[in-house]
Amino acid sequence: MQRSRLRLAIYASAAVLAVGGGVGAAVAATNPSTTAAGVLTATFTKDSDWGSGYQAKYTIKNGTGTAVNGWQLAFGLPSTAKLGSFWDATVTVSGSTATAKNPSWAATIPAGGSAEFGFIVAGSGNPTTCTLNGASCGGGATTAPTTVPTTRPTTAAPTTAPTTKPPTTAPTTVPPTTTPPSSDGGVLVAPYVDMGLLSNGSTTLAQLGTSGNVKSFSLAFVTSAGCKASWFNAFDPRQKQFADQIAAVRAAGGDVKVSFGGATGIELAQACTSVATLQAEYQAVVTAYNLKYIDLDIEGAAVADPTTIARRSTALAALQKANPGLKISLTLPVLPEGLTADGVNVVKSAKDAGVNLDLVNIMAMDYGRSGQDYGDLAIQAVKSTKDQIKQLYGNSDAAAFRMVGVTPMLGVNDDNGKFLQSDARDLIAFANANHIGFVSYWEANRDKNACQGALFQCTNVTQTPFEFSKIFAGFTG
Repeated sequence: MQRSRLRLAIYASAAVLAVGGGVGAAVAATNPSTTAAGVLTATFTKDSDWGSGYQAKYTIKNGTGTAVNGWQLAFGLPSTAKLGSFWDATVTVSGSTATAKNPSWAATIPAGGSAEFGFIVAGSGNPTTCTLNGASCGGGATTAPTTVPTTRPTTAAPTTAPTTKPPTTAPTTVPPTTTPPSSDGGVLVAPYVDMGLLSNGSTTLAQLGTSGNVKSFSLAFVTSAGCKASWFNAFDPRQKQFADQIAAVRAAGGDVKVSFGGATGIELAQACTSVATLQAEYQAVVTAYNLKYIDLDIEGAAVADPTTIARRSTALAALQKANPGLKISLTLPVLPEGLTADGVNVVKSAKDAGVNLDLVNIMAMDYGRSGQDYGDLAIQAVKSTKDQIKQLYGNSDAAAFRMVGVTPMLGVNDDNGKFLQSDARDLIAFANANHIGFVSYWEANRDKNACQGALFQCTNVTQTPFEFSKIFAGFTG
């Protein structure tokens, strides 16, 4: 999420912008299982399927003896399926037919080589038609999905082309082995606060709470200075910076989550090379502030790194065992179609390591779909994430909803989409009706300032100070 400087856009959404993204009614097509000699063919494969949507890709193989300069693949989906985001292609849509073309940075497929582009689909139903450079894509059965990609494009700037594609290394389905607890409701509404904006003492957490009618906060961000916990590389938590403000919040009947990670800086799991040292740094922060709740905001490169994901999960399980009752949430990038494949892998890793996960908090922002209703997209993202959690844990709809938290970005997002007051009211009404586990937003100082200007301090929409906060305070769980 945004820091004291311009926020890195959620990487999957940035990729949508980078390829000239949009929303259409189709993706993919009939699926050749083999590449015939001397021809150009396209193969459709699903990487993961969570019931209410799926992630897939097309692989174009050049079986000719010469390089192919430029390709165009036209495809269609049934009415039950809708294209979400896509990457490594430019896509235009007309009716129920979409046309994907090679990206400008990868126009040529060498003889014997291949190219691919990926996408996410909301709904169900395999592609129905396909042509490649005007000819049939080929014949054969759909390739059965067997793997989940562990990375997605990580380009942050919407004008830069993505340079990575999703490898397929992790299993798509996870048999339920445990039933997770639901959130205990102790911290239902906890807006994020960029603590760097409070370090000069001009505003306090208590003032933000009183003015906005909220009691609890998510404190951003503890990162690393070497393998040492640090408030945004400025203060050592062991010195109990902000402890007086935290005490005031608790005295007023609220509490805090300390959030580790974020889009900038280096998260502790990346800086510490052993589980023991990582656990010790998490423990130092828990001890310094007597914490009952911690949050891991995992994004950017951290969400796609299997080594640090495994290290973090193992350390968190040990930390929770050493601190009975400690509530742990994961804050992850999301699309309206749900968590990215990397995000699913982070949740699965925590579950498999034995973390008693309290919440999966989704960053419902920066989708790269500025022409759409960001309130509706946030609600769709909650529903999709609920379905993914239900598949991972084998629990009920109600239990899965209680494991979902949602955090939109107030006002103008980094991609110029807008989350307005009406969107906040719609989201809170939905959250109350479905009894999700947690609501938050980025960020409390922006709501207080209610200004026009730099995104790290202004919402850039017409509002009164703390207007959003008072809407979110209506969440009752």
